[in-house]
Amino acid sequence: MLSDDTAIVLFSGGQDSATCLAWALDRFAHVETLGFAYGQRHAIELECRDTLRDAMMRQNPQWRERLGPDHTLDLSVLGRISETALTREAAIEMNENGLPSTFVPGRNLLFLSFAATLGVRRNARHIVTGVCETDYSGYPDCRDDTIKALQVALNLGMETRFVLHTPLMWLDKAETWRLAERIGGDGLVALINRESHSCYMGDRAHLHDWGYGCGTCPACELRAKGWASYVSA
Repeated sequence: MLSDDTAIVLFSGGQDSATCLAWALDRFAHVETLGFAYGQRHAIELECRDTLRDAMMRQNPQWRERLGPDHTLDLSVLGRISETALTREAAIEMNENGLPSTFVPGRNLLFLSFAATLGVRRNARHIVTGVCETDYSGYPDCRDDTIKALQVALNLGMETRFVLHTPLMWLDKAETWRLAERIGGDGLVALINRESHSCYMGDRAHLHDWGYGCGTCPACELRAKGWASYVSA
């Protein structure tokens, strides 16, 4: 039997996953994190994970009691078979099929499948992911219909009852900042702003008011736009 009090958060080290981690820590008695090394160009995001976890535990004593182990899985094979701008030195542009070149086919499907497999071993019924189809780059595996279909497939294929949570699905980036503020106040917002990483280019050299990044890739543009809307409200 899976535990109703245990959750696994897909935790990349970005703004969305950091917000989802706080969301889960506010709701579940035991929370573990899961990251993936898949040959991403912005692998520096993985280095942000420990800093974010440690700082969240310092900010909230209750979270310290709830936050369990971190897991990192090697999915480098995904990078080797993917011809995308996130796994190759390639231009970030729109492809002829209407999808951005940063789309890694099957990425979120694999991530959630591995999370469910880990969930069986860790006795976790709840899986939390920061996918969103409101303010995003157009990835089909971030859509609500995809996640609902995958939940059905995972539960049928594993003969269990996982619940896939998508707390950001209908939020734009400004609303995601506001959600972080509601959960953890200005301290959590400041932490995610400074320590999380979203930039596709892996740029941690240039600090903006919305955080580190190149400032020109789609991830930076979304984050900058959301921050500007958040602080002006």
